Amino acid sequence: MLSKKQARAFFLGGTLVTFLIFIGLTVFSLSKDVDQTNHDNITAEVVRGKEIWETNNCMGCHTILGEGGYYAPELTKVVDRLNAKYNDNGEEVIKSILMSKGPWQPNGRKMVAYGMTEAEANDVVAFFKWIGEIDLNGFGKVVGVDRKISPIAKERMNN
Repeated sequence: MLSKKQARAFFLGGTLVTFLIFIGLTVFSLSKDVDQTNHDNITAEVVRGKEIWETNNCMGCHTILGEGGYYAPELTKVVDRLNAKYNDNGEEVIKSILMSKGPWQPNGRKMVAYGMTEAEANDVVAFFKWIGEIDLNGFGKVVGVDRKISPIAKERMNN
């Protein structure tokens, strides 16, 4: 059993070591060498896409970077996933869904028809592409996609 003096020394020593480890990890996390934020690639289109994302409360149903609702698919690497499935036409698929005048209903779930303009859809795609380029240490890797495309989106892709 430790005496009072030894217990105090053990507590203070452990607190000091833990504090130094915390400071060291903080300095390491903030260093330029480990920056994974992709903030250098933010453009006006990305900012407008983020504003559209927030204005339409897309996060109420979808998740990005693991944050948001779980009703609809995770969209962190959506451009990569759809490019893999549709022969590099992922951006066009996303734009056709966002510009659709009718609701999109994949797998029995119904997505609101936003009827966005082409410029708005391009901004949202730019936002998705920017999010997809963040270094996430392997999160959201494209493994395979088995979702079917709606007839409306397929029609827009072919036109």
